[in-house]
Amino acid sequence: MSEPRGMSMKDNLISELSGRYGKDKTDKLLRYMQRILEINEHINLTAVREEDEFLEKHIVDSLACNDYEEFQRSKLVVDMGTGGGFPGIPLAVTNPDKKFILADSLNKRLKVINQVAEELGISNIELIHMRAEDMGHNVKYREKIDVCVSRAVASLDILSEWCLPLVKKGGYFIPYKGENAEDETASAETAIKVLGGDIEKIESPSQDKNAISGHRLIFIKKYNNTPKRFPRKPGIAKKSPIR
Repeated sequence: MSEPRGMSMKDNLISELSGRYGKDKTDKLLRYMQRILEINEHINLTAVREEDEFLEKHIVDSLACNDYEEFQRSKLVVDMGTGGGFPGIPLAVTNPDKKFILADSLNKRLKVINQVAEELGISNIELIHMRAEDMGHNVKYREKIDVCVSRAVASLDILSEWCLPLVKKGGYFIPYKGENAEDETASAETAIKVLGGDIEKIESPSQDKNAISGHRLIFIKKYNNTPKRFPRKPGIAKKSPIR
């Protein structure tokens, strides 16, 4: 699709967002971006420095889940290893009827997200400073979550051990992965089965939009309860993933 004369990529993306989500939500997304980029000068939250790249790689990419019924049905969502608030904050802004728990092991990041969310009046989020391994054994969260999303960089076998224990039966773990998603699912298949899940499909949302940043979404459905011993103690999943 050729860009209208004088329309930058940034303007294009903003007009697409406004068309889909309305002016108020789009303004909130843009203000979140601007504040994160300001704070990023002092605290490293993202490697992205430019607004158009930020819009594509962090905002539009985070919102990919909104297109899928498995996510639309959820009420309680966890974003594991939220980093600078992605995908959790864009999803929270565009889904005010859902509740989002943003978890990260780095409290400094969570404090920033909390401060900016309060400034912007994003109130359907809860921030949790906790390791995934501890969260997975906490009765408040274990097998209570409709959907767990994650753009964390860990490989899928490790990420599954952190996330699947949180998901209730019938719910979904939806990791955002790069172009080697198939290879990762192949090597994580055993772990996913052991943890009570099954890979349903891999979607490539950005192909329709010719986006550069395109993550792919892996839909992992939880069929059985996770055995009590998982997740194992901090550090073990990384050292010896379930194979």
